[in-house]
Amino acid sequence: SSKIRNLEVQSADGVAVLEDCVGFSLTKTISRIEEKLKKGGLPDCPDDDTIPSVGNEMAAEAQIRFLKAKLRVTQEDLANVVFECRKKDDENRNLETRLKDTEEENARLQHTISMQQSQTEKYKVLSQEANKKSEGLQQEVIALEKVLQ
Repeated sequence: SSKIRNLEVQSADGVAVLEDCVGFSLTKTISRIEEKLKKGGLPDCPDDDTIPSVGNEMAAEAQIRFLKAKLRVTQEDLANVVFECRKKDDENRNLETRLKDTEEENARLQHTISMQQSQTEKYKVLSQEANKKSEGLQQEVIALEKVLQ
């Protein structure tokens, strides 16, 4: 996917052409095919389905038109796949950003929780001390009431 991400797609005469294909020349490939057709056609390949069986009966120019059309369709399919890969990459980047934001929010909330827990413990200790002091004062009040009676 990193290789596909670096490919640049341009549109030339309505045909998607990859800019970053090393060692591939569309013009050279078409020229070689045209030369083979002029010399007597392409060699028979039984497993080659590029030109259907009726293609053997086509004229050389018709075969070239057929191959160019098939090439255009293939390039459009490739352009669509590259577009979808870029779209998925964008979506992945967005999700990674959201994940990072969520993790930062989680860390912030964890810090807040720990601060609140420490404050809760502090207030519990203060409450216990206040209760003890209150009990002591109540006992002192009871003792003073007995003295007064």
